[in-house]
Amino acid sequence: MIEFEEIRYKNILSTGNAFTTISLNSCKTTLIVGENGAGKSTILDALAFALYGKPFRRINKPQLLNSINSKDLLVELDFRINSDEYMIRRGIKPNIFEVYKNDNLLNQDGANKDYQTYLEQNILKLNFKSFGQIVVLGSSTFVPFMQLPAAHRREIIEDLLDIQIFTKMNFLLKDRITQNKTDIQNVKYQMNLTTDRIASANKHNDSILKMKQADVEKINNRIVELTKENASLVDEIHEIQDTIKSLKESISDERSADKKYMELVRLDKNLRSKIKEITKELKFYEDNNECPTCKQGIDHSHKEHTINTRQSKISEIETGLQRMENEIISVEHRKTEIAKIHDKMNQLSFDMSGKNGTYASNERNIISLKIDLDNTKKEAESIDTSTIEALSTELESYKDEHRELTIDRDTMGVVANLLKDGGIKTQIIRQYVPIINKLINKYLAEMDFFVQFELDEQFNETIRSRFRDEFSYESFSEGEKMRIDLSLLFTWRAVSKLRNSVSTNLLIMDEVFDGSLDANGTEEFMKIITDITGDSNVFVISHKTDQLIDRFENTLRFEKVKNFSRIAA
Repeated sequence: MIEFEEIRYKNILSTGNAFTTISLNSCKTTLIVGENGAGKSTILDALAFALYGKPFRRINKPQLLNSINSKDLLVELDFRINSDEYMIRRGIKPNIFEVYKNDNLLNQDGANKDYQTYLEQNILKLNFKSFGQIVVLGSSTFVPFMQLPAAHRREIIEDLLDIQIFTKMNFLLKDRITQNKTDIQNVKYQMNLTTDRIASANKHNDSILKMKQADVEKINNRIVELTKENASLVDEIHEIQDTIKSLKESISDERSADKKYMELVRLDKNLRSKIKEITKELKFYEDNNECPTCKQGIDHSHKEHTINTRQSKISEIETGLQRMENEIISVEHRKTEIAKIHDKMNQLSFDMSGKNGTYASNERNIISLKIDLDNTKKEAESIDTSTIEALSTELESYKDEHRELTIDRDTMGVVANLLKDGGIKTQIIRQYVPIINKLINKYLAEMDFFVQFELDEQFNETIRSRFRDEFSYESFSEGEKMRIDLSLLFTWRAVSKLRNSVSTNLLIMDEVFDGSLDANGTEEFMKIITDITGDSNVFVISHKTDQLIDRFENTLRFEKVKNFSRIAA
């Protein structure tokens, strides 16, 4: 509960440089009277300026400053909340805004707006609109509850029931929902981007893997080709070796042929030498009849015999030579065949050597290809997947964040439904509507106005007479409207006290009901004032001095002296 204790003000409106001090809790009822312009309503603007930094009545803030002194406007307001003492000092020229708690100045934010917000939300817990419905009612600004639009009615009730926090929470929640939606969109974008990057990396790796696999297949095929070629070469080499062996066996008589040929050549030579010698000897006998050495004659028979013998010998040798020549030709033919076989063997050996060289080269290539194959397989198996793994980890992180954001979104959706006007606030209001209606009808009955007044959950009224005829607020006279407005006013204060949300000891009414109060209405009004003064301090500013002055515990009379307002002694 806020207990206002004292207000001091100077140089505000028609108030001069001397402080006007008014105790706000010393008397239960106080009547404020004075001539028009005497300054009796200045207390309203002083209170509003101290608490909210603006006038209560419809004037501009600079107009609050006393036009004669034109400086040093200062308002000081003392109040208590539970065991804590507060004092607000606010001024113009110089501009001052200070809030003290238990004589200690509270830390001031850089902006007065933030400092004011802290004062209203954390200390007063009372906004200006509710202030104008349950604490200070000015005739120039007071709009009865029944004349307010539905949205403003609800705002006041929410403030009274201290459930505007749900409205603030709803505003904050909307920002969080918007931020959540943005975060989800950003995370989805990052997820899609990361998924695309993973797909691109996988595609790149698949391309490399396919290239490596193609290389492996190519190397394998080449190894198979070379292996098959070498197998074929081995068969061919074995076939050549078998052929050479066969050919070699076919010339096993080579040495004997050579030996025989040499022997035949030697014999041929000897026989030819022999024929030559015999021929020479034959020629001698044929050409000579006597010995050239001894000059003796050669016997004709001996000569004949010798010639015949020699001719026979030559003929015999020539026959042998003929046979020998035939034999030599036969041996030479064999040697030619052997030479041809040797040439063929040499050619086969050359071919085999070439095939052996190709075989050896293929074996070396196979070894090299197997090494390349192992390396290519290792390269295929060791394709760099670190980027994909890092991206996958990043994607999982985004998925986790998306899940959390989705859970937050769903949770905030549930909370949003609770914070809507049809949610938890309506549930709370629904509990208080019967109490509010009961209090309104209680105060109406105390003012001898017997109607059944009910507000629904949207704060639309239904008014019935004893005979259940339905009326609207506008169908009543001004006096009857005043009774309804007073009933609502005191109901809000009772509800505030019940809720202990914006409960306060102070009620100030500035000529609010003067026009509607007849003698009977004044009596009922004073009865209600008396009823609510248990823990309240009521200030009534009125022109009806004669009707009211004897009914109040204290009277403050304002007067104007030399253009400055003051409280009369």
